[in-house]
Amino acid sequence: MVTDRRRRRGSSRLLAIYAAASLVPVSILGAVLVQDYRASGLERGRDQGRAQAAVIAEMAIAPALSGLPLSEGLSSDEYSRLRSATDLSVFSGSVSHLRLRTFRGLVAFSDDGAEEDVVPAEDPAFQVAAAGGTDVRIIGGEGDTRTIRVLQPVISASTGQWTGVLELYLPYDAIAAGVQAETNRAILRLGAGLGGLYAVLALISWWTTRSLRRHAAAHEHLALHDPLTGLPNRELFRRTVERALVSAHRGESGALVLIDLDHFKEVNDTLGHPAGDELLRVVGHRLADALRTDDTVARLGGDEFGLVLPGSSDPAETVALLTRVREALSQVVVLDGVALTVQASFGVCFYPGDAVTLEGLLRHADAAMYQGKHGPTGVVVYEPTTARPAAHGLVLQRELHDALERDELVLHYQPKIDLATGRTGCVEALVRWQHPVRGLLPPAEFLPVAERSELIDALTSWVLRRALADYAAWTAAGHDWTVAVNVSARNLASLDFADLVAQILDESGVRPERLQIEVTETALTFDTEIAEGVVNALAAQGISIAIDDFGVGYTSLSQLRTLTVAELKIDREFVLGLTDNEHDRAIVRSVIDLGHNLGCRVTAEGVETQQIADWLVAAGCDLAQGYLWLRPAPWPEVASLATGREEPMVSSTRG
Repeated sequence: MVTDRRRRRGSSRLLAIYAAASLVPVSILGAVLVQDYRASGLERGRDQGRAQAAVIAEMAIAPALSGLPLSEGLSSDEYSRLRSATDLSVFSGSVSHLRLRTFRGLVAFSDDGAEEDVVPAEDPAFQVAAAGGTDVRIIGGEGDTRTIRVLQPVISASTGQWTGVLELYLPYDAIAAGVQAETNRAILRLGAGLGGLYAVLALISWWTTRSLRRHAAAHEHLALHDPLTGLPNRELFRRTVERALVSAHRGESGALVLIDLDHFKEVNDTLGHPAGDELLRVVGHRLADALRTDDTVARLGGDEFGLVLPGSSDPAETVALLTRVREALSQVVVLDGVALTVQASFGVCFYPGDAVTLEGLLRHADAAMYQGKHGPTGVVVYEPTTARPAAHGLVLQRELHDALERDELVLHYQPKIDLATGRTGCVEALVRWQHPVRGLLPPAEFLPVAERSELIDALTSWVLRRALADYAAWTAAGHDWTVAVNVSARNLASLDFADLVAQILDESGVRPERLQIEVTETALTFDTEIAEGVVNALAAQGISIAIDDFGVGYTSLSQLRTLTVAELKIDREFVLGLTDNEHDRAIVRSVIDLGHNLGCRVTAEGVETQQIADWLVAAGCDLAQGYLWLRPAPWPEVASLATGREEPMVSSTRG
């Protein structure tokens, strides 16, 4: 509400500024046009005076003259005719004064007999008329009666020659009234037009600011809300928590809650992602409906939700509230005809008592939620004495993002041993995180977090580039190993991934056949059609494809028929019990036969004893990897331990 009011006030200020800014040029334009109209009116007045003087000169003055220069004086007949014509014009009001002058400026005739107040002969206006031109001016100012003064040559009607200069004064008021009326009409039309223009500009500015306001509001909503559930996202959740912590300095308190759905991955794996998305929407609605008006519900990513409960400072009351929320959440929901009961784990901590920072609250709530997943109750309040040390997923995401930028990740390699020769032909890249505080972290500590976020794309790109860079290093050192890189199910969700791999290979200068991509069997079940397309596009480039953890997923024989696969890797779950479990031996023999019949190599994972290695050789397995030979290590260590291993593993028992 506060944000909306601020946005409306901002838009109103913007509209006012826009309207004022539009008014300035419109006003200036109006003033300039009015001035032009007035100047044009004066020019029309002068034109009318010029035309009227020409008529008087031609119709009244010229016929009265004999054609002799005025400097020789007027005859009595000429004087009489001029007087008669002049008296009539003056009497009718069409002429105020009329004088005939010689080219030297002497007055030859004056309607009132006066020879004063004439235009001096040296005046430029008089000189123009004496030279045959016409000078028209409006004389007189505000408060005076204005007059049109015309100076032009006198031309005799009988000879057509210049005989002198006509100095004529015409009343301007009648002309001015007509000109002013016309100018006023033009100004009114101009005012109406400019007013209409300003109204249109104001309408456009109002519509523009409203559209901008709506666009900004929509953009802000998209930036701060989860597109799937419509709930606040991580950024808005962070802002809400930080505002709550500011209020905590004023004595207010509350609770932060993290919620994680139990067994959500099974919904995605069995019913598909559309069903999983629908479940998340249902959970979001149920949480919002079950909580109080001032409480905040946010989706933080994946199947994790966050709550901010202002004013909830009593643990017993908070647990009672969340228990009711959990019961509302656990109502049966039907997805694709399957009835499911939603279960979730709640981790609660209180501010400012448990922590005064966002990171601290998330870490403590995550620790409590972990206890909820492994304890008898689904709602657990954080207790410092029993909480496990853990990094919350959001914190871990940020740290992993920083780790990629700071190059804190490292690659260890585990060789694949050719069981027939004992040689290392390929090494598998396994990512580790050299955490600045927690030490060297195995992938299980951070890969699940990366796979639930967009970081998995950046992480996979980093692993590919680093593995190919290491490949160039060990090749230069004389080791002829190919390199295998594991990819996530998220990577197989877009056909662009095959293009990305091709680009990285091109940048590194490594031939495609020197790279092997390992795809987990379960990854092929997320979106079968797209995943198969990505796998086959990679294989079409010449990249070797291996199905990792074979036997524990859901790959069907029809998929194996359509996939271009070069290697099957038997999951360690079946390999570890080979010496004691007949069922495991039967499964491994079947997979070896299946792989060979499909034209694939077969690799056994998790080989830890020589006895198991001997059995695999006897069963016809091609490759193996495990702690029997080497734990994952940097490639220089792999190189030093692999040197000299060229003899068959169990040559006497094979065949």
